[in-house]
Amino acid sequence: MASLSEFKKLNIWPYRLTVRTSAFQAGNPGSIPGKVTNNIMNTEDKKLGKLILIRHQESEWNKLGKWTGFTDVGLSQDGINKAKEIGKRIKDLKFEKIYISTLKRTKETLDNILSSGNFSKGVETIISKELNERDYGDYTGMNKWEVEKTVGKEEFLKIRRGWDHKIPNGESLKMVYERSVPFFLDKIMSDIKEGKNVLIVAHGNSIRSLIKYIENISNEDISKVEMNFGDVIIYNLDNEGHFLNKQIIKV
Repeated sequence: MASLSEFKKLNIWPYRLTVRTSAFQAGNPGSIPGKVTNNIMNTEDKKLGKLILIRHQESEWNKLGKWTGFTDVGLSQDGINKAKEIGKRIKDLKFEKIYISTLKRTKETLDNILSSGNFSKGVETIISKELNERDYGDYTGMNKWEVEKTVGKEEFLKIRRGWDHKIPNGESLKMVYERSVPFFLDKIMSDIKEGKNVLIVAHGNSIRSLIKYIENISNEDISKVEMNFGDVIIYNLDNEGHFLNKQIIKV
C-alpha cells in the first residue's frame, strides 16, 4: 500500500478515495453502476434527510375496479376520508420538499393530508411526469376482475404484477422503473443529501418501482410487493439511495 508521502506526491491528499462496486445489469437493475470518486470530505458526513412514500388514496376508478393508468380521475369519498386520516396520523412528521405526479389524484391526496395535519402550505411541491402511474394501454378503463376471467389467473398476475410483461400499447413495470428511478437518483436524492425530508405522493406502480431500487428487490420478488392504500413508508437511506432502515405506518 502507498505511504502517506506517496499519496501526497500523487496530489490526491487530503482527498478520500471512495470505491463502490455495485453491478448494474439490464436483467437486474436493482443497483447503479460502480464508480470511483475523489471528494474533499468533512470529518463528519452530512446527515441525510428521510424519504416518505404515500400512494394516492382510492380513486373513483379504483372503487369500480378499473385499470386507471394515465386517466385523470379524482378521489372517491372514501379516498378523501383516508387521506385526511393519514394527515392526522403523520402530523408530527416534518418535510421540506414534496413530489407528486401530474395526475390529480395525487394532488387531491396531498391537499387532504396537508389540511388535516395542519402542515405548512409553503413547502415547495414539484409536479413530475416521471412519477405518473403505469400506462395500462389497451387495458385502461377495463374492469380488472373481468379481464382476469378472460385471460386466466396466471396471465392476469403477469399483467398486474410482473416485472417485464408487455401489454398492448402500454408500459411494463420495468418501463416505469426506467423513468422513475433516474429521476429519483438525480432530483430527489439531491434533496435528501442536502438534509431535506422528502415526501412523495405517487401511484402504486411508480412507488413499487422506487421500492425495487431502494430495497434492491429482484425481478422475480417485485411481483410480491404491494403499496396499499393507507400505508406510509418512511426510509432512512444511504448516499446511493438504498435503504438503511424503514418504518411503515398503517392507517
